[in-house]
Amino acid sequence: MGGVTVDGNGSGTSVRRPNERLESWFRRSGWSKGELARQVNRRARQLGAHHISTDTSRVRRWLDGEQPREPIPRILSELFSERFGCVVGIEDLGLRSAPTSAAVSGIDLPWAGPQTVALINEFSRSDLMLGRRGFLGTSLTMSAGPALIEPMQRWLVPTPGAPDTAGARLTSLRPQERAAGRRVAGLSEPELSQLEASTSQFRRWDAQAGGGLRRKAVVGQLHEVTDLLQEAQGETVRRRLFRITAELSELAGWMSYDIGLQPTAQKYFVLALHAAKEAEDRPLGAYVLSKMSRQMIHLGRGEDALELIHLAQYGSRERATPRTQAMLYALEARAYATLGQPPKCHRAVRMAEDAFAEAGRGDQDPDWIGFFSEAELFAENAHSYRDLAYVAGRSPTYLSRARPLMEQAVELFARECAADPSGGHQRSYALNLIGMATVHLLGREAEPCADRANHAMGLARRLRSERVNNRLRKTWATAGRVFGQVPEVTEMTERLTAELPESEASRAV
Repeated sequence: MGGVTVDGNGSGTSVRRPNERLESWFRRSGWSKGELARQVNRRARQLGAHHISTDTSRVRRWLDGEQPREPIPRILSELFSERFGCVVGIEDLGLRSAPTSAAVSGIDLPWAGPQTVALINEFSRSDLMLGRRGFLGTSLTMSAGPALIEPMQRWLVPTPGAPDTAGARLTSLRPQERAAGRRVAGLSEPELSQLEASTSQFRRWDAQAGGGLRRKAVVGQLHEVTDLLQEAQGETVRRRLFRITAELSELAGWMSYDIGLQPTAQKYFVLALHAAKEAEDRPLGAYVLSKMSRQMIHLGRGEDALELIHLAQYGSRERATPRTQAMLYALEARAYATLGQPPKCHRAVRMAEDAFAEAGRGDQDPDWIGFFSEAELFAENAHSYRDLAYVAGRSPTYLSRARPLMEQAVELFARECAADPSGGHQRSYALNLIGMATVHLLGREAEPCADRANHAMGLARRLRSERVNNRLRKTWATAGRVFGQVPEVTEMTERLTAELPESEASRAV
């Protein structure tokens, strides 16, 4: 990193050393200096930083060791993170960042009910008001490593009781006024049940059609529920509303993740964890942490994924149902596979299978874990062994473990979707068809690889899931390099280009 003094225009005035970290990321990106300058200017305009005017000479000076002023380090972090599909921090680029407040980082937030409600209300309102690209252009950034894990650990730390202003107002009112307050809030038992039922319906629609179709509807519902939490409520109703808030915020995060809005997804997940704590629902909090762990696996942050899943297991070990425990063990296996640790991965797979064998035996599972079926268990464990095979250089041992599990998952999802064509877990079916294609790819089996990918593409066209589309494109880009001019592969490439063209968002990744 170059040692420089930064002047008002972002220029260094002392002797600089070349920024080797930035140079490495830049070289691998394939961008020219002019293209990077254009992207920085475009993102700066989205941020409202109209004074930023970058050109090729400025990019060259950054590579030579000049330290740019904010918001350029943050912009560069966002651009390289999107380009490589993983978290590329400001420090990873050899740059220095200005200290950020908790509100800017979006992670280290106060663990208190009134602040949680206010933050979710404000964040969901901004999401509804701003367009897709505009929302990406806010000051929100991804957090990883200690900056992510340490604040999340406070989920389990008892916090001093913050005054429940809404509950206090309700308690202080006379009986007639309390009854009127309940009528104003409109929170009868049937209406609370309707809120819970609508959340369940949103969850089913997401599994059926992907996150892109109804994400804003979920965000709107979340905003409305936080409005209700700012009114006078009794303690039982308050906890129930916080549980609904946590589920909706988690779902908004999951849908954002599905369409490629990674910083937005992480912020919703963090807010969902805060709401789950206010609801005193540790299994729900563990479920939220599992989604955060899955996002870290997707971004190639295996150590962060493992920390999050262990935090989830520790926090819910006495309250989670066997089905929830099985899901957490399966994700633990995925994290170990990402890190290339076979013995620990094997152990976690066995624990997941053992826990799932106990599922449904007198335990009442919450609706949010209902998705974790036998097909999902097979799929998670298959992907763990597939990832181990990849890390171990196409190991036939791990491929032989992945193949039957992935085939069982695909068969079960196919049956489910055939039995309910208008519902079912269509996205999971598509993802596991792609997973099966990757198993064939690692096994150097061109024809079955193309067949599975073709089937997945038929489903992808009916989904609104950038995650499915990108996974299919990346799998097939690798297939093209591995198989070359095999007719089935060439035909699939032509079809993919014609029927599933790359979107503007995916081109940025």
